[in-house]
Amino acid sequence: MPVQGFCWFLCCRQGFNLLRRDYGEKEEEESFELRNKEDLTCNGRGPLEVTLSQPTRTANGTNGHSLSEVPDEMKSLIIEKSKMGLEEDPELLVKGWLFREVRGSWIKQQCYWFVLSQDSLDYYSSSERGARRLGTLVLTNLCSVIWPDKQTFKETGYWSITVYGRKHCYKLYTKHFNEAVHWACAVQKVIDTKAPVETPTQLLIRDIEENKFNPEVVDNIYQHNPILKHTQSPLYAPLLPFPYGSLEHTYHSGKGYSTVREEAVKLFNCLQQLESARDPVPLIQGVLQTCLDLRPLRDEVYCQLVKQTSCTPQPHTAAHLRYWQLLTCMSCTFLPGPGVLKYLRFHLKRIQSQFPDSEMDNYASFIGEALEKTRCRECVPSWEEIQVLMGRQEMLCTVHYPGPGSCQLHISSHTTANEVVRRMLEKLGLKESRNTFSLFEQNAHWERAVGGSTIIADILTRFENLSAKEPDSGSQWRLCFKLYCLLDADAISVDSIEYLFLFEQCHEMVVRGQLPACEEDLQTLAALRLQSVIGDFSTHSPCPPLDELFPSHMVEARLLMPPCAPPALLPATQPPAQGCPPSQRFPGGLLGGALWNHTATAAHKQKVEQDLRLRSRLKEEAAAIMSIVVEAWKGLAGYSRRDSMAAYLTIARQWSGFGCTLYEVDFYISSTGSFSQKLWLGVAATCVSLYRQGEAEALESFPYGQICSYGVSDSNTFKITAGDRDLLFETTKLTEIMQLMNAYFSAIRRQRGRGDDVVSITEGTAIEVGFHHLPPTPTPTLLELPSHPV
Repeated sequence: MPVQGFCWFLCCRQGFNLLRRDYGEKEEEESFELRNKEDLTCNGRGPLEVTLSQPTRTANGTNGHSLSEVPDEMKSLIIEKSKMGLEEDPELLVKGWLFREVRGSWIKQQCYWFVLSQDSLDYYSSSERGARRLGTLVLTNLCSVIWPDKQTFKETGYWSITVYGRKHCYKLYTKHFNEAVHWACAVQKVIDTKAPVETPTQLLIRDIEENKFNPEVVDNIYQHNPILKHTQSPLYAPLLPFPYGSLEHTYHSGKGYSTVREEAVKLFNCLQQLESARDPVPLIQGVLQTCLDLRPLRDEVYCQLVKQTSCTPQPHTAAHLRYWQLLTCMSCTFLPGPGVLKYLRFHLKRIQSQFPDSEMDNYASFIGEALEKTRCRECVPSWEEIQVLMGRQEMLCTVHYPGPGSCQLHISSHTTANEVVRRMLEKLGLKESRNTFSLFEQNAHWERAVGGSTIIADILTRFENLSAKEPDSGSQWRLCFKLYCLLDADAISVDSIEYLFLFEQCHEMVVRGQLPACEEDLQTLAALRLQSVIGDFSTHSPCPPLDELFPSHMVEARLLMPPCAPPALLPATQPPAQGCPPSQRFPGGLLGGALWNHTATAAHKQKVEQDLRLRSRLKEEAAAIMSIVVEAWKGLAGYSRRDSMAAYLTIARQWSGFGCTLYEVDFYISSTGSFSQKLWLGVAATCVSLYRQGEAEALESFPYGQICSYGVSDSNTFKITAGDRDLLFETTKLTEIMQLMNAYFSAIRRQRGRGDDVVSITEGTAIEVGFHHLPPTPTPTLLELPSHPV
């Protein structure tokens, strides 16, 4: 046993000696040179030679030693570097010791002498002249470099750079950040100086473009170059050039993409599977999604589809038409680059001349028209849209409007919100209205105006995705056509559908608590709503729930009312967040301070009991209000629907802010320097006003003639400059406020005959968020807002 142990010790010692030699452990101070050919002096020497030390890790885990411990031959090399000059090898740019990751070995990293030249990155067994070259990575403009990152340094203690070539990938390590950056810069500079690499497909596309008016030459090009024609064989390399180890996939690493070159080859395999797929829609949707995520692949897929639809052995079969169906979906989703677009158009014309009056001719004609209209889509076409496109047809889109009404319109993959608004105005006879309209995307709890340039098919796809994630009924999304800017409410005829729009949207504000009124008026409005919707009271008439007639926060406010305060004088308070349980709506009111100071179990039990009592009281209050509303409803017997709507709007018009759109904002208090005052910002046809939430009188109003500029100050701050005052508001509705104010200013300018250069919001135009400066207008002195909290 002692002999065996001694032998084991000798073997280990010899092995460690070999490791020390392989890792260059005796070369503690290693040099690094960066040489720029443009900076050479007349004698060939570089004016700037950078030398960085690279201490390596020793066998016991400590850092390297000082320069005095470096072997004599290494000292000589460092000293002689400046004496060697560049005359002997002027192509060498950078030299130095680096660790390289070694795969397939139990030694993960080994130290080599690396040399960067104008053509390649080489590594050698040592730094001595005549040392054996162990590997070469040829540098072209398709090579790529990954720069050092902190995460790798935290994990390994080394800064790393990765150089991707066509066949090899060098992952290099160094202890020094500056050295890693210098290597990365030098390699990238060499890559940038290389001429673009062109693939055979690109060269042939150029030949076809040059000879497109000579059919015989083009036919000869196709005949002698199989790479341009349909094939059943797999593709082993992309048709277009992509950087080796492209970093495009890192932005979508969560989706499991590999490099772009590998994804290009996989996509061709998916294309070939279309021929035998029972249901091609999932494959088509997958190809489109990959092209949406990885933009460079769009041109590649177009070239692959042109290849697979050229010189096909059986062009009229259903399997072959799958390629045309995918090409149709591509043409309605993405536009190719200019060079590929010319090639595609030539291919479509060539197919039409070869196969007139065929299905391929029909698809080619449809694709050619689509390419004239297509803009890059935000979403991949939905299942329904793909099926419609495969048949070269249009989709049906349902557009709702206030009340129970809706319209169905045929739309294509290019139809915008502007076009839908125009068609709805014609269909509903609203083209002569002085007010403006827009499309809204909404569900039971949320709505937002749709920009005019938005593609409707993208919205429908988003609705499909959201409904799949949230299948409950409250999350069902729809498109709604509504009043956007109320410019002249008095001009609306009582018998028009526009009057119904005004009534329904006014009721929405009432239920949301955005129409300041006393409780008695709100009860009267609820009764008028029942009369207009149902008619005269009857015990057999189904009565809607109270929250569809009366603002729910008012029910909760009755529980907080002091005993001496009469209900009729109670001002409306801020509505709570939807879906918030009562125990969270009144943290400092009914429940605050009522918990016993006992054990956690007793406290929880007490809280549960109080929640139950609160819910019970809320039900009692709701029942009491509902009974008052029903009694008022009974007194409205004989009122027609039109009379009920007119009476409803007469009460609503008593508020001075009628017709404005309210946005919840935090007002910036200059005295305290913080956003601490909760207010409503009302945007109307003539002015912008500030309200305390629930109060009918405005704290202050700013006519548009007094506003000098307005816009987004930062990511969540809206700024209005009126005279010499700057008003700052913190809100989540920046885009909506900007769009609405732009719309009102556009309408004012059109009325004055100066709106030719202003986009019309009547067509639901999307307005870019920015800072808008208006012509200077004399501004009277304005009152300061109160600085005390609401």
